[in-house]
Amino acid sequence: MKFVQPIRDKHKIEEMKNELLKSGYKNYLLFVAGINTGLRISDLLRLRVYHIRDRNHIIIIEKKTGKEKRFLINSQLRKDFEKYIGNMSDDTYLFKSRKGKNNPISRIQAYRILNNAASIIGLSEIGTHTLRKTFGYWHYQIYKDIAILQDIFNHSSPSITLRYIGITQDLKDKTIEDFYL
Repeated sequence: MKFVQPIRDKHKIEEMKNELLKSGYKNYLLFVAGINTGLRISDLLRLRVYHIRDRNHIIIIEKKTGKEKRFLINSQLRKDFEKYIGNMSDDTYLFKSRKGKNNPISRIQAYRILNNAASIIGLSEIGTHTLRKTFGYWHYQIYKDIAILQDIFNHSSPSITLRYIGITQDLKDKTIEDFYL
């Protein structure tokens, strides 16, 4: 499995949104939900309409940790969800596959969707984990609060969180860029 990066350029985030919209609102919403909640792809794909409809928080049992987590649905994301779910039944998967009666898209299909859009706009080192890392990267850039981000991600130390979101690499790159003897 290759190592993926957060999207560090806000213009590229907008380009991804626009490219994904071309292939359908579901694909756009997968990306937008991921970068605005920090949920793992395994948890995003398991979401059903009832997790979202008439709610302020997504409340789930995380697949990886088995722990209950609450994620706020911010007002803009709520509008995006409401536009999408419309008359869908509560039991329908948000990111429903065209295969089978009511199955979510696979992790592999999510990867293909994201990677295809990324390659069109010239991004590399992109995968399903890019969504969560992008959320973390921008959350840190805006709030500079590693403790709250560490808690959101359920990491055991701040250094793990900084490395995970690419801040450690950014700092190392900067020190080498500015270094010349």
